[in-house]
Amino acid sequence: CSGAMRAAVRTGWRIGASAAALRGRAGRPLSQAAGEGGGAESGGGGGSGSREAVERLVREHPVVVFMKGSPAQPLCGFSNAVVQILRLHGVEDYRAHDVLQDPDLRQGIKNYSNWPTIPQVYLNGEFVGGCDILLQMHQNGDLVEELKKLGIRSALLDAEKDQEKK
Repeated sequence: CSGAMRAAVRTGWRIGASAAALRGRAGRPLSQAAGEGGGAESGGGGGSGSREAVERLVREHPVVVFMKGSPAQPLCGFSNAVVQILRLHGVEDYRAHDVLQDPDLRQGIKNYSNWPTIPQVYLNGEFVGGCDILLQMHQNGDLVEELKKLGIRSALLDAEKDQEKK
C-alpha cells in the first residue's frame, strides 16, 4: 500500500506500456469436485471458509475478486490496483468479496488457491493470481484476450481506436 506501488501501477496503466511478458501465470485448474456443503455466507453449515463455500463463490460470476475492502472503498493499495485495472478495461460487472469482513473466508480462499496473498482474481472460475499477475496481464495484453473469452470487450480497445483517429 505504498506510494511506490501506486507509481508502478500508474506506469503500467499506460496503453502499450512496455513490460516483460510473463506467460507463466499463477492460474491453476480448480478442483472438479463441487460439494454440497454449507452456505457461502458466514454461519452456513460448511462455513464461509469451507472449500465448498469458496468454490461456489469463485463460480458465481465470470469475474470474481477477493479483496480487502470493497470496489468503492478498497482498504489496500493492491486491492485498489486490481479495481483500477478492471475499471480501465471497463469491467464493472463483477463480484467482489471483502475478506476483512470474514476471517474464515480470508483463510479459506488462501487455502483454496494455495496462494498466500490477497487480492485474488478468478476468471470463469479459474484462479488467475493477484495484483502483480493482473498488472502483468494488463501490460502485455493478455487481460484483453482473457476478457474476450468471457464475452467482455475491453474498453482499452475502444480507447486505442479513438487514439488512432486523432
